[in-house]
Amino acid sequence: MGLKINRPRRGSMGVYPRKRASDIVPRVRTWPDPNLGRPSLLGFAAYKVGMLHAVVVEDRQTSPLFGKEVVRAATVLEAPPLRVLAVRLYSLDPTNGYRKAVGEAWAPEMPKDVYRAVKTLPEKFDLEAELKRLEAVKGAAVDVRAIVATQPRLAGIGKKTPEVLEIPIGGVPSVEDRLKFALDMLGKEVRASDVFSAGGLVDVLAVTRGKGWQGVIKRFGVKILPRWHKHRKGHRRTGTVGPQRPALMFTQPRPGQMGFHQRTEYNKRILKIGNNPAEINPRGGWPHYGLVKGDFLILAGSVPGVQKRLVVLRHPVRPPPKAPTSAPQLVWLSVQI
Repeated sequence: MGLKINRPRRGSMGVYPRKRASDIVPRVRTWPDPNLGRPSLLGFAAYKVGMLHAVVVEDRQTSPLFGKEVVRAATVLEAPPLRVLAVRLYSLDPTNGYRKAVGEAWAPEMPKDVYRAVKTLPEKFDLEAELKRLEAVKGAAVDVRAIVATQPRLAGIGKKTPEVLEIPIGGVPSVEDRLKFALDMLGKEVRASDVFSAGGLVDVLAVTRGKGWQGVIKRFGVKILPRWHKHRKGHRRTGTVGPQRPALMFTQPRPGQMGFHQRTEYNKRILKIGNNPAEINPRGGWPHYGLVKGDFLILAGSVPGVQKRLVVLRHPVRPPPKAPTSAPQLVWLSVQI
């Protein structure tokens, strides 16, 4: 018998094409709608601050360390309140079954910073006329979404221009209840503690750290060819880029863009939601970030992206069946960086 060779393909085809993300604001294609018993936003946005390690009490009963103190890596996110700018209704298009916007209502007064991000907004809105149009089309509506803006001025990143994104409203099956909640929140602020709670799970979506144009060794992890005199055409490269016909195989590892891709990581547990920055701010501030000034979240594990990167949080799309839901017991946080 010959030598059995195990050579899995290099890289995943599930993330092709490996090109730069089109926008720094992550695009969310799926919004899970848990039965919360109350109307609520189904997601939130925050800024990545940095990482630390936390000593927590293990509360998974199936773990051999149940009831003991364990050390976990954790990520700090600063989450200034979101401001609700508008409410938008969607109905189903009878021709193709897709959702289409049928009406929206904007808050009568806009923060000045919003015009930095959306320069085509008018200065004033006729809220009464917009509410009448919503009342006329709400019978056919199947989805209610809020157009929200971040408030980076309240964070420690030295930025003025907000990010504007659309987040659905759910938690209850009634569209009328969701619309009433959305109109009540129009022009107001929503905090992270209004959407999530400590101990819960979230999915995080963010754009990863960009690394520019890289070769096949770093980009795909292919094997470095032997460095001897007969390998005269290079070593940090693939032996062949494909057969004679077809002349080019896109599945073959090739040099190109690495990093700055949108990625989703699932089931990150919220260790803490707080509003006292003194609990987590190091004496000299966070490297490459500064000082946290307001609300913050601490998530177990790592989060894609660099410091100051926008991170979108949503309810878990596939939560584990036996995950603990109560707030974990935090013993100590390492903020001495």
